[in-house]
Order: sequence, then C-alpha cells, then structure tokens
Amino acid sequence: MSPASRYTYLGPEGTFTEAALRTLPEAATRELVPMVSVAAALDAVRAGEAAGALVPIENSVEGGVTATLDELASGQPLMIYREVLLPIAFALLVRPGTELESVKTVTGHPVAQPQVRRWLARNLPGAHWESAASNADGARLVQEGRYDAAFAGEFAAATYGLEARVTGIHDAENAVTRFVLVGRPARPAAPTGADKTSVVFWLREDHPGALLEVLQEYASRGVNMMRIESRPTGEGIGRYCFSADCEGHLQDRRVADVLSGLKRACQQVRFLGSYPRADEVRPTLRAGTTDAEFTAAADWVTRCLDGRG
Repeated sequence: MSPASRYTYLGPEGTFTEAALRTLPEAATRELVPMVSVAAALDAVRAGEAAGALVPIENSVEGGVTATLDELASGQPLMIYREVLLPIAFALLVRPGTELESVKTVTGHPVAQPQVRRWLARNLPGAHWESAASNADGARLVQEGRYDAAFAGEFAAATYGLEARVTGIHDAENAVTRFVLVGRPARPAAPTGADKTSVVFWLREDHPGALLEVLQEYASRGVNMMRIESRPTGEGIGRYCFSADCEGHLQDRRVADVLSGLKRACQQVRFLGSYPRADEVRPTLRAGTTDAEFTAAADWVTRCLDGRG
C-alpha cells in the first residue's frame, strides 16, 4: 500500500495501542505498521512514510505519556486529528506450564507498572520488575525466555504463544488510556460541538505569576482547561514548556480568543489541533462565552468606533 494508506503505531503486534487503533473504522482499510517506539511511529509520519500514527498520550492512573508529549513539542510540527479512549486491564502472560509461584522476573511498559504495583506486591512480592519498550514487547521477551512473565493485554497471549496465568489485573477500577491519531499539519476537521483543542506553550519569561497570567487567558473567556503538564525543554534546570488541552474547537470564538491571547503572552505556541472528543461530552458554556455573545460584543465595539455605541 502507498504511504497515504498506512498508519503506524507503537508496536510490536499485540500492544494496547494496536487494540485502540483497530477500534477506528478506517483501520480496516489501512496498512497497520508496528514501530519500535513512539518517536519512530511519529517520525514515519514526518517523513511522509505514513499518513498517521496512533500513540498513547495519557493514562488515568499514571498521567501523561512523556515520550509522546515531548515528541509533539519538538521537531517538525504534527497535529492531532482524533482521540481514542481504551479501558485497560492487564493479564499476567507466561510461557505454557509456568505456575504463579515460579515467577521471579516480570516486565511491561513503564506506564503499566503503577497500574499493577499493588497487585504485584500482594501476589508476587519477590518478583523483580524490568521495563520493556511496550507491553507486547515484554510478551515477546517472555516468549524468548528472558523473563518469567509480562503484564500485557490478554489478547497478546496468542500472538506470542503464551498463557494468561491471571487476567483482569488493575490497581484502579475503570483505568483508561487515551490515544491520539497524529498526522501532518492541515486544516482541522469541522467542529462537532464536543471537541478538544491542544497546544504547547513556552512562557516568555520567568517571573512571579507568569503561569497564572497565561491560565487567565483561559479563565477570562470561560474555556475549561482539561489537562496541563509541564515538560523540561532541555535548556537547563527550571526551563519548562506546558502541554495543555481545553474544551472547544479553534472555530469557537472563545477558543480562538484564548489562542490569540496565548500567542501575545507567550514566547512560543505550538497548535496541536482541534478534534472530536472521544467521550462526545459537550461543554457547559458560561454566560458571555457563546459565539453569538462574542459577535454581539464585537459589533458593539464597531458601533462605538462609529459613534453609534
């Protein structure tokens, strides 16, 4: 297939990322290519070798996936076009015949560890954990005999010739991982009324209240910020950028006004996209923040300039 029909994802086969990607209707008509890392999946898009990449960005237990946040904040710009929410429960995968009491070494993606830590302490207190590039890669390493067990999706067992010794493992009920489909920059899809807008911004200078001033760009326009995380820029201790999601679409006047304010107030702003919310929840708008009210206010200013206010 041509690059335009290809999607990459964090591999190898059998990852939760692949499971999330296969929930998209268009995945049935695409060539799905596993990559060794988030960076490799996104670089294939940057290089024109794939039309999109699905990568994890946030977990309800562990928070942001730093590899994805950092990749989206640096390098050639990319945009988010949609998101997928996938409920997460782990299985302990072992080679056939391995009993639980003989498991001495376990592996999985670093984001998985906080989600199974208490279960591991209760059931395998002596087991040694080492991280793998992905949960499915951990399953592959168990298949090769390098570890006794891996925490991965139960669906990965068949791919790697393993058995699910224990299923339904999670320390937190209703754990969910959020994935985003990323492509090269283009016009955002039309607003649906239940949308999300993502940006990365860098403060112009470090002074008391600098971040508060930026957050007020959202608050003063009644735009709900759904997530904000700081990430080091690599330029020295104390130098950070901020990755943020908010309710609404760039075509909404209140959101456009926020981004205009960020552009004026910040050293740099990177627009990461406006896209449909996976949960389809529509925002509750405060008085004075609808498009009609923004338009009416702008018309009033025009009348004032014309002496008709």
